[in-house]
Amino acid sequence: MLHVIIMEGAEISTKGCFIQYYFHCISVFAQSLVLTVMSFDRYIAICHALHYSSVMNHRLCRHLVFWSWATGILLMSSEMVSLSQLKFCSSNIIDHFFCDFAPVLKITSSDTSLVTWEDFILTLLLIVLPFFFVIVSYAYIFISILKISTRTGRQKAFSTCSSHLVTLCTYYGTIITIYIFPVEESALNENKLKSLLYIVLTPFINPIIYSMRNREIRKAFMQLLCNRK
Repeated sequence: MLHVIIMEGAEISTKGCFIQYYFHCISVFAQSLVLTVMSFDRYIAICHALHYSSVMNHRLCRHLVFWSWATGILLMSSEMVSLSQLKFCSSNIIDHFFCDFAPVLKITSSDTSLVTWEDFILTLLLIVLPFFFVIVSYAYIFISILKISTRTGRQKAFSTCSSHLVTLCTYYGTIITIYIFPVEESALNENKLKSLLYIVLTPFINPIIYSMRNREIRKAFMQLLCNRK
């Protein structure tokens, strides 16, 4: 991806393009489901704090992470079968910096109705429904936080999910605007910029967001700044 951006273009085989798209979608769907699992974890931690250790045990956590990845891998296989049957005779130029769904369909000469419906159903199941689950979870979380009598308690409860909220807003905001709401052909450059947000910016800021909540890392960072001064 960086090579395409820097060189303003590159070559890729049809098979390589499909493989890139397959792993890209698996990552997108897996991250969506993992973020949903994290919102469930925050819901149990804040709304049912006394039951947290018994509910979110190591066995359940392993199962949730495993099925977050396995669901995307299994469901994407059906769409890849449909994509592999498309013919590309009209053009061989993809107007994007990676093999995404809309730019690939734009250059095919086959009927794309079936694969479009498959992609819509996958997006509905693995992005839209998890997003609504996250909204419901955080609605209950905010209600529980507001019921806490002390200001310190509310701040402490909110701080446990603040990092997750920032990641959610960045990730789902760009994903939904790209894949749920279609854009005009003149706005393709805008779509490329949005794609950069969730492909580059979100993974880039995630370690910073979560690391800065760690006391040891904050202490080491402040010592580094003091030593440089």
